[in-house]
Amino acid sequence: MNARKTLRLALIYGSTRAGRFCDTIADWTRGEIARHGGFAVDVIDPARTAEDDVAASLAAADAFVVLVPEYNHGYPAPLKALIDTHYDEWQAKPVAFVSYGGISGGIRAVEQLRQVFAELHAVGVRDAVSFANAAEQFDEHGCLRNPARARRSAATMLARLHWWAAVLREARRARPYAEALA
Repeated sequence: MNARKTLRLALIYGSTRAGRFCDTIADWTRGEIARHGGFAVDVIDPARTAEDDVAASLAAADAFVVLVPEYNHGYPAPLKALIDTHYDEWQAKPVAFVSYGGISGGIRAVEQLRQVFAELHAVGVRDAVSFANAAEQFDEHGCLRNPARARRSAATMLARLHWWAAVLREARRARPYAEALA
């Protein structure tokens, strides 16, 4: 894709736990983003990224993909802290989710995050990828045992995310979001 169509995507890790499964999910997701094309990826890992770099990456992003585990029917506190530390950086940009966990596959955490991002004036992409009993779905090398369904879900999610990101980037250029109140 040409430079005009290439959008900046911030891939946000939602877990900071030692031995986290998030790294496996992130590797798979990066592969799907590369397969889709059209995005230049910045990784935001709260376990490894300095706050100044987080702010700059969020501000530069045209879109976000949040990798979110579900812990006790919710999302992790470090992810909430990362989100709440910023405000303008999220506005008028789309956010999509790749979730994982036990039987629910992280969808309860995603539904909570949809409310949080709506409050921040971000646009939630309805399509998502969810891995129920995630550890059982990947082999010891981090490869999905049966990738077809997840790949279809990722392709749909990324296509819609790209559309929203392109449209909203043009809208922000034509009229900055802060001017909506003027």
